Amino acid sequence: MGNLLIKEKDIVVPGEVLASGMDFLPGDGAFREKDDVIASRLGLVSVKGRLIKLIPLSGKYMPKPNDTVIGKVIDMTFGGWIIDIGTFAKANLSIKDTSEYISRDADLTQYYDFGDIVCAKINKVIRNKVIDLTTKGMGLRKLKGGMLIKINPSKVPRVIGKGGSMVSMIKDGTDCKITVGQNGVVWIFGTDAKKEKLAKDAIKKIEEEAHEEGLTDKIKEFLKG
Repeated sequence: MGNLLIKEKDIVVPGEVLASGMDFLPGDGAFREKDDVIASRLGLVSVKGRLIKLIPLSGKYMPKPNDTVIGKVIDMTFGGWIIDIGTFAKANLSIKDTSEYISRDADLTQYYDFGDIVCAKINKVIRNKVIDLTTKGMGLRKLKGGMLIKINPSKVPRVIGKGGSMVSMIKDGTDCKITVGQNGVVWIFGTDAKKEKLAKDAIKKIEEEAHEEGLTDKIKEFLKG
């Protein structure tokens, strides 16, 4: 029989024993040593059935295929744009990976200009050096107006919530459009500056209190003012 030594949402440190016995399996942020499952990093415990994983409390964003990211156009090439998504490498958006048909001799600034903010998806990451993006897909586009805020990428799952529940609650409570990038960049657009600020403050509150119990209820009350 296995023995679970921690509980959901506990904060654990590297080297801490999370479970003993073979009934539990190590997920992200954990490893097995003989009969024990041990934490390999500082993190928030998540237990799904037999799987124990740790959600990191800090750290840089590591790009993965299919991640939605938000970045800024910082350069152009003959066949596309260079987008800064806050990673070790700049990301490439090729004209063939945009939702519009763009000819080779087109003025690329008519589509995405220097300083434009773009919501895109990662197509592939090549040897941790080259990141290819696409804007083909629902919600992938140039983001106009609104505000951008930066949060720790490790807190993105808490901001989004299970099945999008947390971010949906903020949208409903502020009448704002919100797009959350896996790279920790969040776009907020509303017709009321006060409501935009309320959405921003709610997201920052989630970032600061991600490890606490009853966070959903706290944010619900916060949005009521």
